[in-house]
Amino acid sequence: MHVLLTLPRWAHRGVVWLANSPKKLLLAYTILIAICGSLYNVFEPDTSFGDSIWWAVVTASTVGYGDISPATLPARLMAALLISTMVLLVIPLITAHFASKLIVDTDAFRHEEQEELKANLRECRRLLEELTARQSVSVPDSAARPGTSSDR
Repeated sequence: MHVLLTLPRWAHRGVVWLANSPKKLLLAYTILIAICGSLYNVFEPDTSFGDSIWWAVVTASTVGYGDISPATLPARLMAALLISTMVLLVIPLITAHFASKLIVDTDAFRHEEQEELKANLRECRRLLEELTARQSVSVPDSAARPGTSSDR
């Protein structure tokens, strides 16, 4: 079972690696265009390298002007793979990255603020315990489960 999950784990790690950096995502997109353009140039012998790169960009962006289209089976399979990769992986990752930058919780505490709040709560608890010790009053334990304290 472990062997069966190895490939999906690697794929997941790769997607997370790409998704966490727009630079890496842009680099991966550029490499994908260069590889597919080069392969298109090999599979379709009557095209120039510039036309092959143009085809890769137009196909990857899913515009598909139709000015250049693959005629051979390997080029068509590569086109299907390129379109699927862009539509199912790259475009959603770009969209998710930009969406995550737009959604910002301004009410969220920073780590330093959380630590300060914890320190203040510890000080308040210490002062409360000191005050109750002077007044001979018992304070119910705040960590006790509901219904188990002496409030019944």
